[in-house]
Amino acid sequence: MSSRKPLVIITRKLPDIIETRMCELFETRLNVDDAPMRRSELKRAMAEADVLVPTITDQLDAEIIKEAGPNLKLIANFGTGIDNIDVNAAAARGITITNTQGALTQDTADMTMALILAVPRRLIEGVNIIKHGAADWQGWSPTWMLGRRIWGKRLGIIGMGRIGSAVARRARAFGLQIHYHNRHRVPQKLEAELEATYWESLDQMLARMDIISVNCPHTPATYHLLSARRLKLMRPDAYLVNTARGEVIDENALARMIDAGELAGAGLDVFEHAPAVNPRLKASDKVVLVPHMGSATLEGRVETGEMVIINIRTFIDGHNPPNRVLPDMTNLSAG
Repeated sequence: MSSRKPLVIITRKLPDIIETRMCELFETRLNVDDAPMRRSELKRAMAEADVLVPTITDQLDAEIIKEAGPNLKLIANFGTGIDNIDVNAAAARGITITNTQGALTQDTADMTMALILAVPRRLIEGVNIIKHGAADWQGWSPTWMLGRRIWGKRLGIIGMGRIGSAVARRARAFGLQIHYHNRHRVPQKLEAELEATYWESLDQMLARMDIISVNCPHTPATYHLLSARRLKLMRPDAYLVNTARGEVIDENALARMIDAGELAGAGLDVFEHAPAVNPRLKASDKVVLVPHMGSATLEGRVETGEMVIINIRTFIDGHNPPNRVLPDMTNLSAG
């Protein structure tokens, strides 16, 4: 890039402190209204920008990337997941992709643990009784609103990366036994620290766990990783928690099984067709639903923005950015 300030186009509203810093460093075009860009607007941004800063809800497919102007050399994604970007198409146009790997690990692990606690203990049901049905509550009873204890139960983690490992550390503090399935077995030191049992076969792990936590990325290899067949391997008294990507689970099959009593319940922060949510999941008392809040902390969003700025500055200075995404990274699988 030349000595002029690069034009950085940001597709959504970011924390004020991040937008202010970007305006100081770059020629920056903000999305003040925070309305998601239409495809025509994304195409125009691709044609005009030196650097595009999209979010995980901006679908940069091959058709959109084809509109890239000659000056666009970097797409600095605001978020860890890169399933919203056709990385191969970008690479073919000589465009570098970066993400913000690691910025949201602790926040997402916190939300995962919150759902692991909330679903078996029927937390949202209890809240709703007090808020909306208090007249029906006659006080404490030894057999009313019984949930399930999590201490001593087996937690099966699908994807023992940064987030999966952070979930495991939290879960151990609550007395859960840690099991995991991953593309590759983690180092022996980490396994020993977490007292974790490795399962090469996802099918075998699913059949033996009390709680399953989905913490793998969404890639072509993990689409419907938890298919109808695999969901049926789970025990009817087991729970499923997903804070990764909705597309990893066959949502219709999950809803049918919960309705039929073939699964005890689920805690979901992500949905296969977001922002649409399966009506059967919304209607079920056995399902806790939250609107993709896993990484929604001020600290996490600011850290993500700071990582985007570092990626842009490093790239402009002629170096490989620290969070560069290579095409072969988009085919990662948990299995």
